[in-house]
Amino acid sequence: MISFPFDTSRPVMGKASVQIYKPVNEVFDFVGEHFFDNYPKWALEIAEFEPLTGNTVFVGAKARQLRKDQGQKTESIFEIIEFKPETKLAFKGITAPYRDTYLLENDDINDSTVLTFSFELLELELFMRPFEKLIRSAIEEGAENTVENIKKLLSDDADGM
Repeated sequence: MISFPFDTSRPVMGKASVQIYKPVNEVFDFVGEHFFDNYPKWALEIAEFEPLTGNTVFVGAKARQLRKDQGQKTESIFEIIEFKPETKLAFKGITAPYRDTYLLENDDINDSTVLTFSFELLELELFMRPFEKLIRSAIEEGAENTVENIKKLLSDDADGM
């Protein structure tokens, strides 16, 4: 039996957090309740996006996305796997092995919300394992961009009121 130093089933993950000076219910309304409307606004790499089960977010809701990441186009269908108001939204790729999670924590001291986003590439093909550090770095940068884009959109929303 040949043994490889790589585990193809070990996820590659990136995570980032940001403090948003809005109450958790407002942040969840934007990120969770209106996910299908707002996701393409903060995920700037989305070239096409289509909810497949209507615009209401619920466990089991599905959507199709076409992403342009670093010149590569990838299409996938994903499904909402967790929807907990004011706490968590998560979806998982059906046609590709990934999971996105948005966690929200209320910060009573500042009447603000800590938003943590994580992206997990659930499988990495064997030939890609030598590039794992580079892939992880790109995923972490993408996670940072995601939370910063959401914060900016929510801040711009407040400025426009």
